Amino acid sequence: MAWRMLSRLSNEGWPQDLLDMLHLDEEKLAWAQATGEGLSKEDRVIHKDSKGAELTAGDSVTLVKDLNVKGANFTAKRGTAVRGISLVADNPDHIEGKVNGQQIVLLTKFVKKTN
Repeated sequence: MAWRMLSRLSNEGWPQDLLDMLHLDEEKLAWAQATGEGLSKEDRVIHKDSKGAELTAGDSVTLVKDLNVKGANFTAKRGTAVRGISLVADNPDHIEGKVNGQQIVLLTKFVKKTN
């Protein structure tokens, strides 16, 4: 949490000195960086739906196409609501969500953000 707060303030100058002194193991640093804080806009992974709207973790989306779910033996129908999505940190084309009680990976080009 301290890393995230210092990253938000890093353009002030003094927080950068504290960030340089802060030592975190790789697992904790990866967790701290998962939100994209401390990264420039060019370095952030931005997830966008089929209409170009930016997706964030916890959003709800609907499917815009029938999707055959590999390994689950069912088809996710167009119009199915997927609530509380999570973002795949290293791939802007993938999100995760529950459909028919199963956690699956969805391609962002087949979903539309709902309000």
